[in-house]
Amino acid sequence: MRRLALYLAVVVLISLAGVALLAQLSPWPGVQALRVVFDLGAARSSAALEPLLPEDRVERLDLAYGPDRRERLDLFLPPGPPPPQGWPVLVWVHGGAFVSGQKEDVGNYLRLIVPKGFAAIAPDYSRAPTARHPTPTAQILEVLLWIKASAQDRPIDPSRIVLAGDSAGSHIALQTAIALHDPAYARSLGLRPQTEPASLRGLALFCGIYDLPSETGPGLAGFVLRTASRAYLGAADAARAPDAAGFDLLARLPATLPPLFLSAGNADPLLPQTEALAAAARAQGITTQALLFAADHQPPLGHEYQFTLDDAGRQAMDRLTTFLTDVTRP
Repeated sequence: MRRLALYLAVVVLISLAGVALLAQLSPWPGVQALRVVFDLGAARSSAALEPLLPEDRVERLDLAYGPDRRERLDLFLPPGPPPPQGWPVLVWVHGGAFVSGQKEDVGNYLRLIVPKGFAAIAPDYSRAPTARHPTPTAQILEVLLWIKASAQDRPIDPSRIVLAGDSAGSHIALQTAIALHDPAYARSLGLRPQTEPASLRGLALFCGIYDLPSETGPGLAGFVLRTASRAYLGAADAARAPDAAGFDLLARLPATLPPLFLSAGNADPLLPQTEALAAAARAQGITTQALLFAADHQPPLGHEYQFTLDDAGRQAMDRLTTFLTDVTRP
């Protein structure tokens, strides 16, 4: 028995060493681990919202906005007759550290928003490391073109769009908006926006990352940041990646950006990123609302707190829908 136990211990140690070595050579082991953890968390959050969903729902699922298998979106519409010009459109880019997540993760949350008078779109996009920066942003630009083309036969208004996102999705949404307003920046990343910037009425960004942190730190948060940045930017040292400068959005905010609504939990490791974005936007004269919480808020509000509809989550949804109503007035 001792010999067998020793043998098994050696096998485990060799296996762990092999995984560690492989992780040094490729981002895939870390990516697969993140996908398992994030998918479980997203499924729990989505399931918790099921009892709250309205019965009267109008939705079109898995619509193609491009040829790639990841270029699909879900469209949610309010029940009842639309306004003459069509419903204003909320496009929500899901999170997942650029390496995981899918449109279904935010579907139930959007189903709770649309009865308040907004069409909502949840797009999928290609994930790292199969697709790297700024491929998802190029795909969201295609989603905006899909909205314009689809308005001919769907009750949506392509002149009243709000881009939203959570976590990595917030970066993609903000980068899309900057590309629309800054042609030189778009060209530097090989992006070709074809949507009128004025059609973008606002940005609603939750728990986002907008710059490469100078230090990733220890623990799970540090592991996520290191794995995601390596997979998305294609370099073990993300700060030295060719696209590192393009990933930094805080120094690139055009003063012409539409109003922002920002939020993050008091215990979110990415809270400093939201605070930095709010300061940078206000310095540029961009209309900015921020829903932040006291440092000692109880219970502590972690990353993606808004998807849990407790008191803080309901406050976030109320503030979000008020913002959407204000910025999409005809």
